[in-house]
Amino acid sequence: MPVKREYRGISRRARSLLAKPEGIDVDFKRETSGIKSRDLVSFANSSQGGAILVGVDEYTRSDGLQRGRIVGCNVDDGARLSLINKATDCYPIVDIELVVENISSKPFFRLEVAPGNKRPYCTQRGEYSIRADARSRALYPEELLAMFMDREGTLFLNRFREAVAQLEQRMGQMDHAFGSGMEHLVAHLDELDSQVRRTLTRVDQMTDSAKKRSRNMLQALRDSQESLTRLESLLLAQSDKPTGRLELMRDIRTRLDQLTDNFNSNGEPHD
Repeated sequence: MPVKREYRGISRRARSLLAKPEGIDVDFKRETSGIKSRDLVSFANSSQGGAILVGVDEYTRSDGLQRGRIVGCNVDDGARLSLINKATDCYPIVDIELVVENISSKPFFRLEVAPGNKRPYCTQRGEYSIRADARSRALYPEELLAMFMDREGTLFLNRFREAVAQLEQRMGQMDHAFGSGMEHLVAHLDELDSQVRRTLTRVDQMTDSAKKRSRNMLQALRDSQESLTRLESLLLAQSDKPTGRLELMRDIRTRLDQLTDNFNSNGEPHD
């Protein structure tokens, strides 16, 4: 909902301020020329801010209490610009809210100054002031130091939080990258494990086949040995004693014995 900037009558906020004496949160000024940058700085440096009613004069009632009386003032664009310029002359610039009251009768300004979030504020001349009771006074050194420390502490805290947020974001990115890398590594290890298992299966199959062939060959050699033994016996039994053929048979038998011994000891033939 937009903030109302003009009232034909007097707003509830203005009535409550008029019913109070000048104090820590309210000040009365008869003309816009009566407002100085020091006045705006004083409210901005206070912990609760305040309001200045321009076009309101202070008077004393019969009971001795002081209150505000509306006298009215010029509220044209020139007057507005004058007040805005006074706010921009402060350092840092003081944020103000300018409202025109009582347009139908005696118009006046209600100038709201919120407590600043960039304290301490000062004028172009370097004056640091704060609102105290019904006046503005200079800031004491310890008050000024406390404001500077509070501001710098807030800046440091904000920067620290920003740095932590950036670090958390980077850590999240690193965790994501690390997690992705680990997933790829696990997948690669699974694939490698499958390949090793397939290779071992093939080796087992090849080993079983080789063992079977070796056993078959060994059996064939043994059968050959037995056949040669029988043949040698037949040759010896003959009367003509064929010496040449017998020596050849013995040589063949010797070689078969060597092959058989090699198979028995190593499982495969040697040259």
